[in-house]
Amino acid sequence: MENLKYLPFNQVDFNDPFFDSLKDDYAHGFLTWIQKKCLSGTDYAYVLYDEFLKIDGFMYLKFESGQVDDVIPNIRTLKHLKVGTFKFNPKGTLRGQRFLKKIFDHALEYKVNDIYVTVFDKHSYLIKLFQAYGFIRYGEKQSLNGIENVLVRNMSSLHLTGDLLADYPYINNRDNEKKYLLSIYPTYHTRLFPDSILVTESPSIINDVSYANSIRKIYICGMKDVMLMKPHDIVVIYRTSDNKGPAYYRSVVTSVCVVESVKDIHSFFSENEFIAYCIKYSVFSQGELSDFYRSKRYPYIITFTYNIALPKRLNRATLINEAEMNPNSYWGFMELSDLVFNKIIELGNVDESIIIN
Repeated sequence: MENLKYLPFNQVDFNDPFFDSLKDDYAHGFLTWIQKKCLSGTDYAYVLYDEFLKIDGFMYLKFESGQVDDVIPNIRTLKHLKVGTFKFNPKGTLRGQRFLKKIFDHALEYKVNDIYVTVFDKHSYLIKLFQAYGFIRYGEKQSLNGIENVLVRNMSSLHLTGDLLADYPYINNRDNEKKYLLSIYPTYHTRLFPDSILVTESPSIINDVSYANSIRKIYICGMKDVMLMKPHDIVVIYRTSDNKGPAYYRSVVTSVCVVESVKDIHSFFSENEFIAYCIKYSVFSQGELSDFYRSKRYPYIITFTYNIALPKRLNRATLINEAEMNPNSYWGFMELSDLVFNKIIELGNVDESIIIN
């Protein structure tokens, strides 16, 4: 099992072969930079370990203020998040997304104007990943190590494109998007939303270091009405009771997501096609997916982006008494009025700048 940890520099083994390519790419200054960070005792980085506890990813984030003048053209906004040293070994998994979600979590937490990163041409997989999430080629940075591309992501809601990934984490609510409540059993919820833990007040999502934290998700269920959802509709995730107490207090709203697509299992031509579509973003194993395809017991496949973990989880009691949800409705899946949705956002202490009205 992979683990993404947030560690001080002096707890990272920089002699690991993982860092050899970085030492080559940044021959001028990298070792000195590492030594300085290790001595500071206050600098941290995200480190990804594989199942054998070998380093498979590393990312350092830095907040900056004022004009960035070591790139051409200069970046003139006031507050920046710089993605510093960043590398991961891509293995067809969600590793890139796990790091990207951390980048956006930090950017939102500190309300920066933009995020920027410098990347050499040869790291095309990184450039492609950043561009998928709205980064644009802005300019270049020249140093003794060579010329790097400068990629910038504007963190203003004025730059929405209509593309779910390029606009992430912002949620467009300007085009009459419908809102729905979707319930998920605890076993699957924990696997799907690992930072949405079952507590009324959660720690900052910045502190979550779960290995499974990614942006795109797939969930499979048997509730036919989910086929009513359209791309860009908004989904509020409701974690059902864990049976450790009354559902009135133990069932909670945890997250807000945006629909990418909804498919019927019968639209796939084969089991292999179905598994290939689901396996990368699903909480289910290949064996479970095979069973689903053969039995057709859970025929509805929802793909969505995971945009918000509510800072304050709202239990069923709060949803009924304060958000005015109907206790007699079917809470497995139901449409929410704008009034109820807005109340959930308010009561959940969501940063309302993420939802663009």
